[in-house]
Amino acid sequence: MNKFMTNLIGYIKTDRWILVSICILAVLRLSCIWLMGLMPQDAYYYFYGQHPALSYFDHPPAVAWMTRIFTTLFGRHAFAIKLGDTVITMLTVLAFYVLSKKFLSLHKSWNALLLLYSTFMVTILSLVTTPDVPLMLFWTISLICLYNAVFEEKPHWWIWTGLAMGLAFDSKYTAVFLPMGTVLFLLLSNRNRRWLISPWFYGAVVVFVLAVSPVIIWNVGNNFASFRFQSSERAHDIEVNWLDVLGVIGHQSAVLLPVLFFGICYYLWKALRRYGLRWWRVPDRELWLLCFFLPLFLGFFLISPLYWVKLNWMMPAYITGIMWVSIWLGKRYLRWQYIISLVVHLALAVEILFYPVPVKSDDTWAGWEGLGEQMQQIASNYPGDFIFSADDYKTSAILNFYLGRMVYSQEIIGRRALEFDFVGTNLQALKGRNALFINSLTDVNDDKEELAAVKELKPFFSSIEQIPPIVVKRNGKVIRKFLVFRCLNYQPPEHYY
Repeated sequence: MNKFMTNLIGYIKTDRWILVSICILAVLRLSCIWLMGLMPQDAYYYFYGQHPALSYFDHPPAVAWMTRIFTTLFGRHAFAIKLGDTVITMLTVLAFYVLSKKFLSLHKSWNALLLLYSTFMVTILSLVTTPDVPLMLFWTISLICLYNAVFEEKPHWWIWTGLAMGLAFDSKYTAVFLPMGTVLFLLLSNRNRRWLISPWFYGAVVVFVLAVSPVIIWNVGNNFASFRFQSSERAHDIEVNWLDVLGVIGHQSAVLLPVLFFGICYYLWKALRRYGLRWWRVPDRELWLLCFFLPLFLGFFLISPLYWVKLNWMMPAYITGIMWVSIWLGKRYLRWQYIISLVVHLALAVEILFYPVPVKSDDTWAGWEGLGEQMQQIASNYPGDFIFSADDYKTSAILNFYLGRMVYSQEIIGRRALEFDFVGTNLQALKGRNALFINSLTDVNDDKEELAAVKELKPFFSSIEQIPPIVVKRNGKVIRKFLVFRCLNYQPPEHYY
């Protein structure tokens, strides 16, 4: 490790822009562990960890293990959750380097490592809790194990491959592209097709099934709720919008930064011209990298006119995609990539520290701690009231974290509430009680529109009265506003999901 660091530092020193940028990026990312406020996603997956289960409604359980471990070790603090994200992401970067050395020369593997480290993707994974954080680690480990099994011809590594791919699937369903990519490569590779009839391959399948069995058992016991939510229920949102393709290009170029993203697109175009559909002409190692990159990358682009593709869905594809393009992207491209990366991250730091551009969405880090502090005081004035919100999961999850008690979501008014529907809530036990309802304003000046949400509460309470709102300020400026209502004599809905 010391020799590696010495050689890498010597390599980086040949370009001061890269050296300075790496140091600044490292400082910014580490500082944000403590400076960046909690986001709703962080709190929601913390909520997962506080309700241990074989799996969960939105996603498999690995993200719950991660948040539970780090908050158990370091306490119920925002920095503990973000520290977990950062540690797991740095392990992913290390695993990426281990894998890249198997395909690239020493200098090109350094280029690949530096390209990955420069991306906004690494920053997102380091600071925002999502199932992608453990997915990216287990995805990369899976590929290391598979490489050892196939190219180094060590059959026992197939068993480790099955386990690692199972843990990736236990992180996020996107991991289904790992066995798909494996089978695709074995089918296309004349030299390695023999593995399809190997007992080691089928041993890996058995281990994979055993590893994902908690997710399967949970779904069987819950009427396949999670599988249905991620498949057939999403299909109901399909509608044609060709402009969404431009949206995907925009957010993927932001995730990777333009030099890397458009570099990948350019060299994919060159590869298409070079090989066409003659896949048998592609060298085995290049084919292997493409089999774990193209299906995910092109697949989501193909569905983007029909369904909005989120910015994190393609992330696993870039593990081998970055390695593949690093064959051609040298230091000249690295320099521009890091210049852009530095500008983007400095702008992010200014936004986090000074919040000059308000985020008119609940998907923000600003103001939630102030909500928690003021809500503690309000709740103490009404000790017998339960608390709930109805904006999907965000405000409820945040208050769960800061108050350290059960805060309900929109299941209270008979609407589906994601994982809140699966934690054993007994609505009948709340019958007749009074409640505090919190309504987050995405626009602090838009009280009237948000007051319309109160109409949904009327069938479930005998009376509703507004009490003074929660106003969160920074440097004398209002940055968040939350309406608060006291709702009397709760009557649960007749039907509850």
